[in-house]
Amino acid sequence: MVGAVGPWGAVQVELLEDSRAQVVRLDTGQACTVERATLPEGVREGDVVVDGRLEPERTAQRVQEVARKRALLAVPVPPGLDL
Repeated sequence: MVGAVGPWGAVQVELLEDSRAQVVRLDTGQACTVERATLPEGVREGDVVVDGRLEPERTAQRVQEVARKRALLAVPVPPGLDL
């Protein structure tokens, strides 16, 4: 999808390959594939990109949000139960 990492807002990088990347639009949750060259230099999986710029603060917020949701969904293991 051309321009997915342009003026369309914020995306999170899900998967990086040699020449392509899968990103998810944060406003809609829609995943699409873009040319890796359209992403900023040094971007990593999990990073948030807004209007073509890496956003470390928003990336940190997403990491904390996911950690909170995982903690809420965690099921405690009863004593003596070995997984």
